[in-house]
Amino acid sequence: MTRFPDRFQPGQRPFLIAEMSGNHNGDIDRARRLIDAARDAGADAVKIQTYTADTITMDVDRPEFRLEGGLWAGKTLYELYQEAHTPWDWHAALFDHARDAGIALFSSPFDPTAIDLLESLNTPAYKIASFELIDLPLIRKAAATGKPLIMSTGMASLGEIAEAVAAAREAGNDNIALLHCVSGYPTPVEDCDLATIPHMAQAFGLPVGLSDHTMGVAVPVAAVALGAGIIEKHFTLARADGGPDCAFSLEPAEFKAMADACRVAHAALGDISYALKPSEAGGRTFRRSLYVSRDVPAGTVLTDADVRSIRPGLGLAPKHLPDVLGRTAARDLTRGEPVDWTMLGKAP
Repeated sequence: MTRFPDRFQPGQRPFLIAEMSGNHNGDIDRARRLIDAARDAGADAVKIQTYTADTITMDVDRPEFRLEGGLWAGKTLYELYQEAHTPWDWHAALFDHARDAGIALFSSPFDPTAIDLLESLNTPAYKIASFELIDLPLIRKAAATGKPLIMSTGMASLGEIAEAVAAAREAGNDNIALLHCVSGYPTPVEDCDLATIPHMAQAFGLPVGLSDHTMGVAVPVAAVALGAGIIEKHFTLARADGGPDCAFSLEPAEFKAMADACRVAHAALGDISYALKPSEAGGRTFRRSLYVSRDVPAGTVLTDADVRSIRPGLGLAPKHLPDVLGRTAARDLTRGEPVDWTMLGKAP
């Protein structure tokens, strides 16, 4: 079974989270299939969201409660969240199914009652969504459980991130990871600013990952190359099936390709090293070195007609050519011999 880490660490193998969100389309059997498909596609964990329309907004048809533009244009917030929420009476069944399927399941709580529900189900961790990063009381309550706390940072200023981290630490929890995030749905690649990832890690001394809403898999792989240790990506069985988040979600084969590529990127990072690698060892023979380029009688003063820098690499290094030219041959030299110091006399 995939086990949720007790603590995220800088430099860790990427921990890959498949975000189900509302892609269950109101069908618990589809939710179960999403869990299984995420496991088979290489995810380490599946994340759901714990809210109801009434815990996240109000059923009010004022202009500020109605969405304009984007994927959900025309809906009220209440209508969107009524469609997208994961019913609370599904939660126990989904946690049980994930346990049986051998993959970790956890959730984003959106109000204190959601944390109470998730605690009753022994969730292994909490995720604070970008839009809730400024809800410091919610962060304190989640942090006070002592469980790993992952916080997305979409739309947040550096100061707001600092306040969220401070709130978690004030609650006695330093087991925190941050996710760089751009809350555009979908996110244009040019908005990603992945260079923020190493800066955020340095600024807060915490593991940092990426919550990604771009189309495709290139951005998460690039993030891993910059040190991201967690990748969160929305996941669906098929975009053609529709759903609130389907437009920027990966299908199973795409998630599998991302998972494989992220793990290759992490393996390729390695350590800072200039040492000879085992795979290079045989190649040293084929570096350039100094060789006798024609038969030379003993006592001859060597010129560039007598010695050349060529492959293979068994003679003196090419940097020694100026020291070799002008010296005498200490013995008869044969074309094709690697040059070494013993075959050289003093300069005349």
